[in-house]
Amino acid sequence: MTPAARRTAWVMVVGGGLLLVALAWWLVPWDPVPGGPVEPVRAEDYFTADHLARAEEYSRWARLWSWSSLAVSIAVACWLGFSRRGRAWAERAPGPWWVQVVVLVVAVELTRRLVTLPFALALEDHRRDHGLSTRSWAGFAADLVRSELLGIVVMSLVLLVVVGLARRLPRVWPAVVGGALAVLVVLGSFVYPVVVEPAFHDFTPLADGPLKDGVIELADEMGVEVEQVLVADASRRTSTLNAYVSGFGSTHRVVLYDTLVEDVPTDQVLSVVAHELAHAANDDVLVGTALGAVGALVAVGALGLCAGGLARRGFPGADRAAVVPAALALVAVASFLALPVQNGISRQVETRADVEALEASGEADSFVSMQVQLATRSLADVSPPTVSGLLFASHPSSLARLAVAFHVRG
Repeated sequence: MTPAARRTAWVMVVGGGLLLVALAWWLVPWDPVPGGPVEPVRAEDYFTADHLARAEEYSRWARLWSWSSLAVSIAVACWLGFSRRGRAWAERAPGPWWVQVVVLVVAVELTRRLVTLPFALALEDHRRDHGLSTRSWAGFAADLVRSELLGIVVMSLVLLVVVGLARRLPRVWPAVVGGALAVLVVLGSFVYPVVVEPAFHDFTPLADGPLKDGVIELADEMGVEVEQVLVADASRRTSTLNAYVSGFGSTHRVVLYDTLVEDVPTDQVLSVVAHELAHAANDDVLVGTALGAVGALVAVGALGLCAGGLARRGFPGADRAAVVPAALALVAVASFLALPVQNGISRQVETRADVEALEASGEADSFVSMQVQLATRSLADVSPPTVSGLLFASHPSSLARLAVAFHVRG
């Protein structure tokens, strides 16, 4: 790594980091509950002892399989990326540099998938035993292949950009790569609803009736333009309930799981929709995209510094395809370390959406009933271990959401 590139990387890490902190301070609702903090509620007041026991048993084993898979995946990535044997293996990749990049991405990602496959199978079997997964094993395999192909394509494109620009622009490649990846983050937010979502679900328009009328009326009250109200065929994969809003501006579309439409009273469905519309009203996807784009700048700067440090210890530089395993290892470690920050921000945003949904609908009882049903159907651990909540929970716990409902209702 040239001295100029190193200086550029430091500017990106320090300047981008300060910008990221400033944007988070400005855009994230750090005090989303008016007049908080809220009074805690007791699990026993809303859930049966049988449910709490089943949820704890399910969650304990689900955490075991998920955490084990994550730990093994990161360990394998680090061994392939940082060990002498992994380095020697990467140096033997065939073809020109751009072929080598793709070959190495495929090899590393498939290796990680194969060594973690037993954990994925155990988790899927566990979900099937508890009635949470309704897909066949063939469907499970198809979803796994789709996800893996998507990950390989995205990571290959990213690393082709990194290595290609490091070869072409050795003095300023971190800045150019960071800008390119920031643009890709923004484009991905637009492309995801129209390319990725249809690869996993089929969508049909929600039939005319009280539910559709309620969704449109609620969107009007919350100032959200909705282009479509769709139903996703989630029941062929899961028995859980969900809804979301995707798209931007006038292209917003409300998507309801068919399990939600078929099994839940209209007032409770609308409480879920109100939460999702609150995200749209606050442009939470755009906020997340902006934070992600700036985060990409910081990540590329950090990657450049790490790649330079590794190069001084005999590892391939960023201008060589053989850097791919080390780059993937760095991404795996950095992604894990970023989890507390990402999910901490997400929980604040989700809490604000709950508050605004309650205020918009005025239906605290429906919200409470819906939260109880969501937790019951998904066998959610309503009071997860602290470490689990800090690292992996993108939403507040069920008890925290119930407490917010009673606080807002007064």
